[in-house]
Amino acid sequence: MTRRACDGAGLIAAFRAAVANLEAHVEEINGLNVYPVPDGDTGSNMAATVRAALDEAEGVAAEPVGRVAAAISFGALMGARGNSGVITSQVFRGMAEGLDGKRRFNGLDLANALAEGTKTAYGAVAKPVEGTILTVIREASAAAVAAAERSSDVEVVLTATVDAAEKSVARTPSLLAILREAGVVDAGGQGLYRLFQGALLHLVGAAPVAVRSEQRGPARASALIAHADDGFGYETMYLLQPETAAQLDVDAIRSHLEAIGNSVLVAGDGRAIKVHVHNERPDEVIAFGLSMGTLSRISVENLDGQARDVREHRAATFTGGPEAAQPAEKVPMPPSQSARVDAPPRPGPAIVAVVAGDGLAAVYAEFGVDQILRGGQSENPSTGELLRVARLARQREVILLPNNPNVRLAAEQAARLCKDKRIVVVPTRNAAEGLAAMLALDPNRDAAGNLDAMTSAARALQTIQVTEAVRDATIGDRKVRKGQTIVLDPDDGLVAVDADPDRAVLDGIGRLQPGYELITLYYGTDASLGEAEALARQIGAAVSGAEVEVVHGGQPYYRYLISAE
Repeated sequence: MTRRACDGAGLIAAFRAAVANLEAHVEEINGLNVYPVPDGDTGSNMAATVRAALDEAEGVAAEPVGRVAAAISFGALMGARGNSGVITSQVFRGMAEGLDGKRRFNGLDLANALAEGTKTAYGAVAKPVEGTILTVIREASAAAVAAAERSSDVEVVLTATVDAAEKSVARTPSLLAILREAGVVDAGGQGLYRLFQGALLHLVGAAPVAVRSEQRGPARASALIAHADDGFGYETMYLLQPETAAQLDVDAIRSHLEAIGNSVLVAGDGRAIKVHVHNERPDEVIAFGLSMGTLSRISVENLDGQARDVREHRAATFTGGPEAAQPAEKVPMPPSQSARVDAPPRPGPAIVAVVAGDGLAAVYAEFGVDQILRGGQSENPSTGELLRVARLARQREVILLPNNPNVRLAAEQAARLCKDKRIVVVPTRNAAEGLAAMLALDPNRDAAGNLDAMTSAARALQTIQVTEAVRDATIGDRKVRKGQTIVLDPDDGLVAVDADPDRAVLDGIGRLQPGYELITLYYGTDASLGEAEALARQIGAAVSGAEVEVVHGGQPYYRYLISAE
């Protein structure tokens, strides 16, 4: 059984495991640290960053997911060390924004949080370089979103994230000549992969595995050593906070630092930022910071001295072997468990559902539906198709969920025509009603005995559907213009109309009967995960006391299907 969702306690447990796994591989990551010269050790810096994040989060371990994620973000910002540590802190910052206000999260929420982490990390770097940790988080988050739209299980999504991160790390030398020259992968990317891997190992009940020294190949001399005498000046880092209630201008600070230094990272927001810069005059960097506010956690390192240390260490340990450094060990990961298994028939009547969209089909499969017939708006299945699919069910009785008013008559016709099985039609008007009906199924009763209870459960659910008008029309007594967003009830009655999609949705939700505790937002092919999550936050702010959940529906034509229960 895969792990479908996590609460705050689950998040911090997974993060503990992620930190432990990174710490177990610090030596491995430090050994990869060759770009362009070590400004500290990447593995050590990332470990110190995530350890500070964990220490901060431990104080809110019993809180909801949003609060735990915010603590991880704040702790990482305050404790960030080195380029990769600062970028990692920004990944956490974006993830915290994606999880803000959530009590728990599923795979879709995780994928959206990783996508937000990617955007925030890229935004913190003045001149992003591909073949680094930035590439790894971008490709891993893209894989997470793709996986989440097939299955919302956290374990399935995290497995895809880990696999993509590992492959992305392996490709970094093809994107960055300095890595290819040294025969290694990117150290920061490898550290991020180890974090994700540790979280996944926790979910599947395994422990982190440290790399033993005998597992690594011999050290390989890098041409970078020849450049170590070129000089890189000083690395200056500090935490900057405003002295008053005024906000820091992050973009202006970044622009000034780019004018006086290199490798500039400015991470954070108007309340606190972490500064990282290389130049020959750390006093100028510090003086500028003092002119903006108060400084703490000030660090100045002589990169020229570090380069000499690296050169001397490698000269002492170089064995002259021609082999490139060996890749780190690959910890076996569990196969994706999202595929359905042809299990024996469960007790009670079979369930056959008409479903539009890959995401909704996956949800129905997870709910245990016996047969799914793809169809819906503009693709109404025929009576013959409904009969054919119903006959595939192994039970003698079938409950058919049409999930669309335009499919109901064909479904009832199929029930009348079928002679070898008993088919009972529960008149569900959309996929959300169908799911509510399935929850009311009593396997100890026959199909007819379930009809009233399943129909009542479907009707008790409030639903609206959001689409775009394709022409000027009149719905009821209201005029609708082409291109406007329209919100419809399950019988296609007009609930709200507006040129702005989000405003139309909020208007439609405002017209629902109060008393619901959960709003589920199924987003279709015309919306992205990021748009759905942003809308969910608006809904959460507008509706007090109700949780908002985002689910990938993948349905065509209808941007959103929304239910309230």
